[in-house]
Amino acid sequence: MEILKIAATSLLSIVSLFLISKVLGHKQISQLDFFDYITGIVIGSIAAELATELETPMKPLTAMLIYGTVSVTLSLINNKFPKTRKFINGTPTIIMDNGKIYRENMKKAKLDLSEFMVLCRQAGYFNLSDIQTAVFEHNGKLTILPVSEKRPVNPTDMDLKPKPEYISTEIIMDGRILHENLKRKGLDTTWLQKQLKKQGFRNAKEIFLGVCDNTNNLTLYKTN
Repeated sequence: MEILKIAATSLLSIVSLFLISKVLGHKQISQLDFFDYITGIVIGSIAAELATELETPMKPLTAMLIYGTVSVTLSLINNKFPKTRKFINGTPTIIMDNGKIYRENMKKAKLDLSEFMVLCRQAGYFNLSDIQTAVFEHNGKLTILPVSEKRPVNPTDMDLKPKPEYISTEIIMDGRILHENLKRKGLDTTWLQKQLKKQGFRNAKEIFLGVCDNTNNLTLYKTN
């Protein structure tokens, strides 16, 4: 009987975490700011307690809902009142600019020199002379502006005007035709079958992935 209770509370914990994560959005699993980080840890701890709380599972569940509600409320406040972001999330800090490293700013950001060097190397900069400006963002990431001589050449530099690119649409995935995507492109299965035969395939089951660009060129990746 106790095993069934543990299974039930564990399932409740998983469902609660899933629903709260959906409400909080993808930011919880991507770039975390200071409060998101704290909230994620606390909600995870409460969820673990909920999974084994057999007598009063509503207590940790209520706590999870409160933390989730506070997190959503603060997010709404940040969106409506931009000035509160500085207090809640913090502000970006310039660590290096025009060849000068700001020691005081590093202290404010709780960042030492060795950590700064690691972040630079992770961004692909092994020579500090290649960096024009380095900004330590509030989410703990380092944003780097390279010196003009080290920046990648883009079409504007060469007075070129390339045609705009568009996201390709998946037409076949794992041997299955995505009929909604096919219809959205204004195409049908007759067109698709002709394209398959043209590239030497009998049917969609032989295709692992098929993507179609804005000019209706179909690129196929066969199943290994």
